[in-house]
Amino acid sequence: MPAPTAGTGRPRFAALRREGSFTAIWVVAALLFAVSPLIASGSLSQASLNAMLPFAGVLAIAAIGQTLVIQQGGLDLSVPGTFSLGVVLVVMVPGGDASKLWLGLLVVVAAGLAAGLANGLAVTRLGITPLVATLGMNGVLLGVQQQVTHGSINYTAPANWADVVGQKLLGVTVIAWIALVVTVLVAIAMRRTVWGREFELVGAGPRAARAAGLPVARHQVAAYAIAGVCYATAGALVAGFLGRPQLDAGNEYLLPTIAVVVLGGTALGGGRGSVLGTLGGVVFLAQLDQLLNVLGVTTAVQYVIQGAIVALGMGLRSVPWHALRARRSRDPAGSAPGAPRPGPPLTTRTSSP
Repeated sequence: MPAPTAGTGRPRFAALRREGSFTAIWVVAALLFAVSPLIASGSLSQASLNAMLPFAGVLAIAAIGQTLVIQQGGLDLSVPGTFSLGVVLVVMVPGGDASKLWLGLLVVVAAGLAAGLANGLAVTRLGITPLVATLGMNGVLLGVQQQVTHGSINYTAPANWADVVGQKLLGVTVIAWIALVVTVLVAIAMRRTVWGREFELVGAGPRAARAAGLPVARHQVAAYAIAGVCYATAGALVAGFLGRPQLDAGNEYLLPTIAVVVLGGTALGGGRGSVLGTLGGVVFLAQLDQLLNVLGVTTAVQYVIQGAIVALGMGLRSVPWHALRARRSRDPAGSAPGAPRPGPPLTTRTSSP
């Protein structure tokens, strides 16, 4: 059987390495689950898993939106405001009337879509830096919520919404099943559709994509719009699960959404990413938080760990990987450490007759 040539073998191995960057987190998460009972016996109990899975599902849905934005070279800081907007609307629009739940959910989706579109248009049309645009939008949304609610939510989530969100299917909370289904659907759309492949190409190289005639701005705006819907929907799920949620419920989800994207292998500089890798990051971070809770570690330490993950991801982003690979490729293959490098070829001087 002939050996693979350089033209066919290298792309195949490169593709395997790229996929490995997204699947490695699942291996690490499996190892964490394996050692968790040895570190803290109650970290994998039924009660611990029941407490972890609903919020892990909510984080996964919000992190899908952050993944899409980061793939386009952005970073969405409007997560707390949009998330809390979903919390407020799904409770206050029905006003305790279960028959108006459909209206509340419709307003949640519309508001999240509007906030995401505003972010996307500010970045693409007005040329505002993503950090500034999304941070400004976050402040606007938090201000609107304070003005509407006067600092407190006076209603509880509709009873029928709380019943739906609180149900279990095969012993697992329905929120986790919703997160899994949404993740798989987005993953299929990204890998199996023309739109998804164009989306990745735009994120990897906007200039090249623009030169190829791809609608760069449209894909970037779509990323923020979908992200806004994800954040607001995640907030609505939290409201249904808790019944009477806090107004600032979204504040706890900004840093984790970025951390799980980094853990899942998506580069903060944009380009190719994986929502399945992000889901693996959610599983890892949720179990890590659960383990730390059982051990009695404070919330402050958990924030330090999440911040360290994000800082590491930003640091790796600044490493000149292409230059290092190019330098390595220029080194003589197979040369032993300390061995002299071959000099320039010798030329033979010929004397004139």
